[in-house]
Amino acid sequence: MKTILKVEGLTKSFGTIKAVSNLSFSVFEGQVLGLLGPNGSGKTTTLNLLLQTKYPDSGTFHWFDGQSGPSANRNIGTLIEVPHFFPYLNLEKNLKIVAHARGKGLNDIQRTLELVGLTGRIKSPFYTLSFGMKQRLALASALLGNPDVLILDEPTNGLDPEGIAEVREIIIQQRDLGKTIIMASHLLDEVEKVCTDVVILKNGERIAYGKVDELLSGKTLVTISAENIAELQKCLKTNSRISILEMEGNSIRISLGEGLTTTELNKWLVEKGIIISTLELHKASLESQFLELVKGPSQHG
Repeated sequence: MKTILKVEGLTKSFGTIKAVSNLSFSVFEGQVLGLLGPNGSGKTTTLNLLLQTKYPDSGTFHWFDGQSGPSANRNIGTLIEVPHFFPYLNLEKNLKIVAHARGKGLNDIQRTLELVGLTGRIKSPFYTLSFGMKQRLALASALLGNPDVLILDEPTNGLDPEGIAEVREIIIQQRDLGKTIIMASHLLDEVEKVCTDVVILKNGERIAYGKVDELLSGKTLVTISAENIAELQKCLKTNSRISILEMEGNSIRISLGEGLTTTELNKWLVEKGIIISTLELHKASLESQFLELVKGPSQHG
């Protein structure tokens, strides 16, 4: 599977406040990754770092197998914070300005307005749009040029239920077309309905990371390591009750099938001649992790 983005140890502070702390994750082609957390958990700062509108204190990230900077950003459509349009210009003229600024052709404007259901308002001044329509126009702006990757910061924020449903449907359509999407949200429900993978952030730190369906499944999630990591991985693949979720440096993150305990896992590995050096048990439910996350106040941006 093609790696679209690899983030390793990303850290950013504003004065004494650490907004993002040692953050690592990967995004693969076709995935929809949700950055989930309450306001102030570091979601927007992370997206700004990835787009290089802010710069990290430490850590690295690479787009498209090694690219960074303007060459990478040309293939990324973005909806970050409040979109800026000219209130007295119509939708077509506003998107022409965006297309010129991004070096995109003007022949894609009609297509993007069709995607977001705004062709009937193409000659309407921006100020005449409802809030939901304005958000859909912002999505049209992000879709100009048909980018392979979309970065969306709270795309349903402030919308009524009908507007949320409209914007969600557009995102799902893009997902089904094979787009890779990174979406920040404070709404667990939105992440569940749209995303394939999730990173849960609290105070700038990653407190959970994995497949949404795995985190919702109620299965036991475990991170283990051993001196011979390759032999450990090979052994784990022979057990049908174990699912390997990802490699994390010298560790392997796994999901245990129903009824398989960590004690039984350790005993089985010893019988196979493998001694594990660490075993870390994780909460299995995305909902339980999110509820734990929102109990305490977040302090970082």
